[in-house]
Amino acid sequence: MTVTNTKNSNTHAGEYRAEVADSEHVGRLTWKAQGDNVRIADHTLVPQEIGGRGIAAQLVKALMADARTEGFRVVPQCSYVEAQFRRHPEWSDLRA
Repeated sequence: MTVTNTKNSNTHAGEYRAEVADSEHVGRLTWKAQGDNVRIADHTLVPQEIGGRGIAAQLVKALMADARTEGFRVVPQCSYVEAQFRRHPEWSDLRA
């Protein structure tokens, strides 16, 4: 699995994309910026065809790793991201 982050500077939004070698389907976590230091994680989408492989969790981990290195905080508007915050108390300082 390969996870990449695409930023659209024109709209102040982006998405993390997870691609798996044996499928054309792509998992996505979309976000939008709120000011300079906050990103709203609004949707996590993994097609059923590639579900059950931990893709959504990897997308959230990539977002949190970037939050640590780039210095932004996250608003978990998406219910899956909210659930991951509850499962990972070590991320509490990254919550906006």
